[in-house]
Amino acid sequence: MSKQSRNFPQFYVTTPSPCPYLPGRKERKVFTHLVGGTAVPLNDALSLVGFRRSQNVTYRPACQDCNACVSVRVLAAEFQPGRRFRRNLGLNADIVVREVDAVASAEQFEIFCEYIEQRHADGGMADMTLYDFVQMVEESQVNSTIVEYRRKVPGTPPGHDGGQLVAAVLIDRLQDGLSMIYSFFRPDENRRGLGTFMILDTLARAKRLGLSHVYLGYWVKGSDKMDYKSRFQPQEKLIGQNWRRTERSG
Repeated sequence: MSKQSRNFPQFYVTTPSPCPYLPGRKERKVFTHLVGGTAVPLNDALSLVGFRRSQNVTYRPACQDCNACVSVRVLAAEFQPGRRFRRNLGLNADIVVREVDAVASAEQFEIFCEYIEQRHADGGMADMTLYDFVQMVEESQVNSTIVEYRRKVPGTPPGHDGGQLVAAVLIDRLQDGLSMIYSFFRPDENRRGLGTFMILDTLARAKRLGLSHVYLGYWVKGSDKMDYKSRFQPQEKLIGQNWRRTERSG
């Protein structure tokens, strides 16, 4: 797309590459840069039409002959945790939650590497260095934060920061909600369901802030690894140019 005026961003299209979700398919993305004083309003506007942020770039799928990737956002104000989610919250009652500046740490990077090695060893992040991780966390022109989850140290007073870091999530605050950019956790804490717990905590955070939505990124039809997103209801999926409400029991 050509630039129409100084006030319009320049969009680019990537060359096709192997799809990380559906075997045998190719993915292609359209993207633009988030820079300067327009970064925040542009990120807000493009999030409403299915774009996702990565560092100072925002993108969405533009694949030929495939529309399997569907943007999903949960209606935070209406969300009520069912029995399974309440059980998860109880299992993680000893976790101390702390929101910090979006600044990378060696402790975060250690967990990130363990998570990628065991969960996404064949993915595009497998070769990320500490420098790459710092860029992912800190290169942002929008309102970003890190939420850390630490195992509570027995006997510590209320308000204590907690002990060992077990999980973290990078979050953007949008005009209408929170966007979960990337989350990771210690694989040896798998029984806790920390991925689910971070989504539940972000939904509660959005509700406290009076924000309408939590953006979970793309749900991919036919991809088992993305099916968990459909468990958080009620939610809206971006179909064409319209957000459509969906419900699923359980």
